[in-house]
Amino acid sequence: MHFFTKQAGPVASVLLAAALLALPGCNKKEIAALQQQNAELTKSRDQLQLEKSALQQAKDRTEASLNSSLLNKSSQVNQLNQTLGITEQDLAGKNARVAELQRVLDEKEAATNALRKKVSDALLGFNSNDLQVNVKNGKVYVSLSEQLLFKSGSTRVDPAGQDALIKLANALTGNKDVNILVEGHTDNVPIKGVVNGAKDNWDLSVLRATEITRLLTAAGIDPTQITPSGRGQYLPVAANDTPQNKAINRRTDIILTPKLDELFSILDTQ
Repeated sequence: MHFFTKQAGPVASVLLAAALLALPGCNKKEIAALQQQNAELTKSRDQLQLEKSALQQAKDRTEASLNSSLLNKSSQVNQLNQTLGITEQDLAGKNARVAELQRVLDEKEAATNALRKKVSDALLGFNSNDLQVNVKNGKVYVSLSEQLLFKSGSTRVDPAGQDALIKLANALTGNKDVNILVEGHTDNVPIKGVVNGAKDNWDLSVLRATEITRLLTAAGIDPTQITPSGRGQYLPVAANDTPQNKAINRRTDIILTPKLDELFSILDTQ
């Protein structure tokens, strides 16, 4: 005979024992066995209650940890979103400055090409061996040979050279957005003594550049736009090893540079 009970505890055990004794056919051995079974079931239930409580606590800790982690992640996401917003604004600003810079560079390139064409058109008819117009590094180079401008060792410009310089000045007069550098060059043959006031090739290149500058300003170029300089023999375009190459090196470069004030203004804001 077996009985199972859902109640446990001292009172329940006494009641169970009394009930068992009142049952016919139950001896002490069976009663003891049932009591033992009831005690074991009670112990098992208590153990399950402890395990349930432990699991509930573990669940509560896990949920608390997850909630804390979620809050932390949410805070991190908000911070990242804020940072991303600032970064996107900064990037948009930089892109706008780059676009503006590109616009100015495009305008300067167009202005340089237009200037080259205007100068080339003004100087049509001169021998290409004596006068060349090229664009290099965003600047217009007007290169004039010694043969066009000067007699050997002289610092006075010949009539043909004066004609070229006047035509160049007419093309540039009134254009305030161009800086002009007159750069004299020689070959590497040393001057013997003092020639027309020049003690060496540096002197000769400077005196020639100064004379050309005077002619250009007299023809209408604003003196504040123009600078004479001399490089002597130290910036050759060919090796000084043949008479032909030396003749190439004896030249005057008039370098026209569009002003870059707007470009520099943009760069200062970077």
